Amino acid sequence: MTGGARMTRVIVVDDQAVVREGLVLLLGLLPDIEVVGSAGDGEAALRLVEEQRPDVVLMDLRMPRMDGVEATGRIRAGFPDTQVVVLTTYSDDESVFAALRAGARGFLTKDADADDIARAVATVKRGDAQLDPTVQRRLLDTMSAPTRQPPATTGTIPPPGIVRDGLPDGLTPREGEVLALIADGLSNTEIAGRLYISEATVKTHINNLFAKAGLRDRAQAVSYAFRHGVARPL
Repeated sequence: MTGGARMTRVIVVDDQAVVREGLVLLLGLLPDIEVVGSAGDGEAALRLVEEQRPDVVLMDLRMPRMDGVEATGRIRAGFPDTQVVVLTTYSDDESVFAALRAGARGFLTKDADADDIARAVATVKRGDAQLDPTVQRRLLDTMSAPTRQPPATTGTIPPPGIVRDGLPDGLTPREGEVLALIADGLSNTEIAGRLYISEATVKTHINNLFAKAGLRDRAQAVSYAFRHGVARPL
């Protein structure tokens, strides 16, 4: 451990024994990470999470008995302090969206190296989102195409899905800027520095845009930003 920081407790979930054991060995070589268990399917993962209460779960998607999407949703619902990073061969749109909707805060493909995995674990532990650049490009390609919007309705804040002044769900221009920077992967501190505002103000904007858009966390915010064309092209 460095500087007295607590080790990050991690569980590895993958139905392929060779991959699972390789990840356990790899993570065991990384500083500040302690692997506290591994599982071959979602049901075993849930039991391990209940027993060990890890900080982060590295989750495969395609598994028998209970897949990674369902396991992710159950973990996030029952153990909100445990974050999930999906580590999978599949980066198709359906897999990405399903994992993010289930509550995953990270999404990496299995060609990620040790540095990528360590960075993702650290990022999601502190509550931010980490998406593989390839995944971000796919999100941008499939979600940033303009769509026909319904006519605006009366009222201060339009219903979800209604775009006004070029931004969805009644977001203000400043909230749109904050959302775009979240999609860029910036932390609250980095957003504050970029926009020359305080971190408290950043948090206020995030709380407001989450409430307007019905978002639960930053991973959903990233998906939302790409879906509505708010995220900047990579």
